[in-house]
Amino acid sequence: MPNIKTVSGDFRVPDARFAIVAGRFNSFIVDSLVSGAIDALTRHGVSEDQIELINVPGAFEIPLVAQRAAESERFDGIIAVGAVIRGGTPHFDFVAGECVKGLSRVALDQGLPVGFGVLTVDTIEQAIERAGTKAGNKGAEAALTVLEMVSLLRVLEG
Repeated sequence: MPNIKTVSGDFRVPDARFAIVAGRFNSFIVDSLVSGAIDALTRHGVSEDQIELINVPGAFEIPLVAQRAAESERFDGIIAVGAVIRGGTPHFDFVAGECVKGLSRVALDQGLPVGFGVLTVDTIEQAIERAGTKAGNKGAEAALTVLEMVSLLRVLEG
């Protein structure tokens, strides 16, 4: 469509700063998500001094800390990583649902890209697959999404 103006972002935001907000619960999975996010950022030119890792107890606490990080105006994007694995109680549904709603609210209220790298899975095996084995690394995917969104918002701001 040659006459249609197309706007898109890329993965080049050399001066941007990023917060990774990571839930420590299920750390054997979350550590891989954090590593994936950091690797994705640094492979695209973000230096380690532009990345801040903020640890919280679990996925339920991620939205509050993401909101505070966004309000600080120190970051151009936030990457949320965590792992909620279904158990035998409805606890999973509450934690996963509130985490999603909270992070969505942070992004919209603060006008800041928030990448969702919080696994919500039925089994430990599914979590392992999504933390760097068969299904890729969802932490890396969330970081790439945030990179692209930071770039896109800058293009739209003109």
